[in-house]
Amino acid sequence: MKAFIRFTVATIFLFVFAAQVQAAAPQWEVDPAHSGVYFSVNHIYSTTRGYFEDFTATVNFSPEDLAGSRFDFEVKVKSINTGNSKRDGHLNSGDFFDSKKYPKMTFSSTAVKHVKDNQYIVEGKMTVKDVSQSVSVPFTLLGVTTHPFDAKSEVAGFEARMTIDRLSYHVGNGKFYKMGVVGKDVDVLITMEVTRKK
Repeated sequence: MKAFIRFTVATIFLFVFAAQVQAAAPQWEVDPAHSGVYFSVNHIYSTTRGYFEDFTATVNFSPEDLAGSRFDFEVKVKSINTGNSKRDGHLNSGDFFDSKKYPKMTFSSTAVKHVKDNQYIVEGKMTVKDVSQSVSVPFTLLGVTTHPFDAKSEVAGFEARMTIDRLSYHVGNGKFYKMGVVGKDVDVLITMEVTRKK
């Protein structure tokens, strides 16, 4: 009887382990030289553009296994670059990101859904400063092909766009928005080139 119980427990363990192994879609490695997190926001009558130089992402994705697909991001706030060091310093200050107190922004996905053709949505929780909110981010699978420089690897491309109300994440207290200096809506563009061995 004890042998039977041990066999049953072992069998259940193997099934659970196998299910966990199969739960994740293929993992892709982000090519940082050909990926970026960009943003733009209105400043009076002009548009200020910038990007974050330091970010990491974990990507598991397969159109055939969306249940096992996920996108997780971590962005180092201090790496913000708008092409103007004085402005970057101000954005890192307590007036906006307060990067000393809140050094990173994160996104952790909870679901990936197919919309149509090569259009998808990733749902998840985004945390900026002391605020975490559920968001749905539309993205496009630009394609998957054999890497031109490595026949043993595949390369895929993704592009995501969204608009964020920075004030809802406490990035500013609204003073500069009320003055008509800095807009509250920030357009974000995320482009990624990822690779994996076949």
